[in-house]
Amino acid sequence: MANWKIDNIVHGLQQARHDWRESQHRPKEFGGRELPSKEALKAIVDDLCGILFPMRLGPADLRQEGEDVYIAFTLDKVLSALYEQVRLTLAYEARYRISATIRDSNHQPDAAMIQQQASSMVQTFANALPDIRRLLDSDVQAAYEGDPAARSVDEVLLCYPGMLAITYHRLAHVLYQNNVPLLARMIAELAHSATGIDIHPGAQIGKSFFIDHGTGVVIGETCIIGARVRIYQAVTLGAKRFEVDDAGNLQKDYARHPVVEDDVVIYAGATILGRVTIGKGSVIGGNVWLTHDIPPHSQIMQSMPKPKISV
Repeated sequence: MANWKIDNIVHGLQQARHDWRESQHRPKEFGGRELPSKEALKAIVDDLCGILFPMRLGPADLRQEGEDVYIAFTLDKVLSALYEQVRLTLAYEARYRISATIRDSNHQPDAAMIQQQASSMVQTFANALPDIRRLLDSDVQAAYEGDPAARSVDEVLLCYPGMLAITYHRLAHVLYQNNVPLLARMIAELAHSATGIDIHPGAQIGKSFFIDHGTGVVIGETCIIGARVRIYQAVTLGAKRFEVDDAGNLQKDYARHPVVEDDVVIYAGATILGRVTIGKGSVIGGNVWLTHDIPPHSQIMQSMPKPKISV
């Protein structure tokens, strides 16, 4: 039997944790592992997909006459589960703020106030579900009408990775707007892992949005995307540079990603960086690199290579 010298490794890891916590002014962790759970969120989002599209993404034995009963039962369960994840997130963030300001990891936030905030946030989220469903209906229709390979709207909903990504995004965006950015980001990363499509939950995306194929798409936090926009795989809507303050610290809360107006098409591999505006009705060709505004109804393509003429 090999001697792995485990005691030394345990001690080394203990010291590494200690050093990190000291650097973060958190010598003592907040109770147990009181953080939201990716596994719990995945189950919540799966149930929400079934609630939004019960006859397509709900249980296989569901019949139309039982839709409302299924939705009411599942919604009660899922909102209670979401409440717990929101409560954990708010409590974590409150403790983190306290430890950063008064350097006292024993000081606890107001539990009753956090419970009230969590309940209000989850109710606001629940109230948004009918509007989310209508937005997703427009996204499904846009994909069906925009892809000649789509044989039905059901195929779009069941098979298209872009549809999964935008469904998760529409749910995550409501949480982001309601000041639960950690949960929103976790939901976005579930979609990213499943599809290869990376949409920050802060991005504002209009109706009838279609991502075709999708792998490698990146949409940044402060993007604003209008209605009836279509993008293809490997498109990046990113930041051109990252601003820093006088002390050299990275700035976070400023508009740094593109604005894409209505009815724009962006083909595969295009990269658009910075707070630039792509005007309404424009077409951006494949592999184009853009860092400046484009007026409405423009067509931006790569330069055609000149043929080499042999003499």
